[in-house]
Amino acid sequence: MYGWFRAAPPAGRRAFVATFGGWALEAADAQIFGLVLPTLLALWHLSEGQAGLLASATLICTAVGGWLAGIASDRWGRVRVLQVTIAWYAVATALVGFAGGFESLLVTRCLQGFGFGGEWAAGAVLMSEYVGRRYRGRVLGAVQSGWAVGWGLALVAYSIAFAVLPPTWAWRAMFWLGVLPALLVVLIRRGVSDPPVYRRRKTASWAEIFRPGLVRVTVFGALLGLGSHGGYYALTTFLPTFLRKTRGLTVLGTTGYLAVFITASFLGYVVSGIMSDRVGRRTNIIGFAVLCLVSLVPFLLLPLNNTAMLVASAPLGFFSAGIPGGLGALFAELFPTEVRGGGQGFCYNLGRIVSAAFPAAVGFLSAQIGLATSIAVFAGAAYLLAIVAASSLPETRADGLPDASTTPLRADTSRKGAR
Repeated sequence: MYGWFRAAPPAGRRAFVATFGGWALEAADAQIFGLVLPTLLALWHLSEGQAGLLASATLICTAVGGWLAGIASDRWGRVRVLQVTIAWYAVATALVGFAGGFESLLVTRCLQGFGFGGEWAAGAVLMSEYVGRRYRGRVLGAVQSGWAVGWGLALVAYSIAFAVLPPTWAWRAMFWLGVLPALLVVLIRRGVSDPPVYRRRKTASWAEIFRPGLVRVTVFGALLGLGSHGGYYALTTFLPTFLRKTRGLTVLGTTGYLAVFITASFLGYVVSGIMSDRVGRRTNIIGFAVLCLVSLVPFLLLPLNNTAMLVASAPLGFFSAGIPGGLGALFAELFPTEVRGGGQGFCYNLGRIVSAAFPAAVGFLSAQIGLATSIAVFAGAAYLLAIVAASSLPETRADGLPDASTTPLRADTSRKGAR
């Protein structure tokens, strides 16, 4: 990673800073909801089913926004779409702070979701095209680690806001801070340009991702996205609520557990990127998914004391982050430049659409079997799906990204899809 950064041209380094910053700030805005959810449940007397519906509706809009942004980035450029999506989610996050009830919160959260999905779709493909195959896994993993950094920033803001403000204002202040990512657009406009490989592309319809040579990787890529997102959102959406309501922790105690989980997640993203370059994209994802399944059981289902719970949160955070940490490089290498944004956006975000049902299902089922068991059931099923889907995809590490000037939609990508 550091070797690439030192040797990269200025445009590549600026692209990394912009993409990492956009992802980190998006994570901060996205994770605010999970952190303030216990407060909203109490203040507005929301049910856990309503809370799950809020999370699921946001994920659906995130998925739609991501898919459309991926298609748009193929047509109008990676950088331009990145600018628009960051500005969108920054403004939408601030609007959430003005919500007056469940209905207005639902609407503003959906608007927020459109920007969330679009930022990753444009940013991940932008970064993947600036990096050669030798470092692509670790650089994309480092970009993905921005999610843990942003989550940490949200956790710090959460601790401060709820320490100095009453809960009725603290949760609103958290969302109002979400307007800060709009400042990043200024940096992007001044110093980031589309990669050379994109500028040499040939035009193609986004529907080419469903042609015979690519449809197999598109389908299994989407299933991998479903498994990755379904497990992650089933786990993290209700994690603060699980710690406070099921485990009986205070705000301060919850913050400590989440800090361990987030730190481990950061390491998981980084290590996953490194392993992706060393052992292969597919093998890396399968390994992390298997270990994530193993780490779910003690954290959620065993009668651990608080100290043991704190220890168990570290491997869970580490392994759950490793799966999305490896997706960027794999998805980028599955598709040619002409439809990379559309293909990558589809695989990553179709999984989000279907996995949007997971938080709602966890919330509703928890009334019958308990929150911990409900999380374990849905997260476990999702990670099993991720293992099956990753096993059905080709290994792409040796192929790199096809160059649009020499490899349009023809034999090479057909070979990938047929493997």
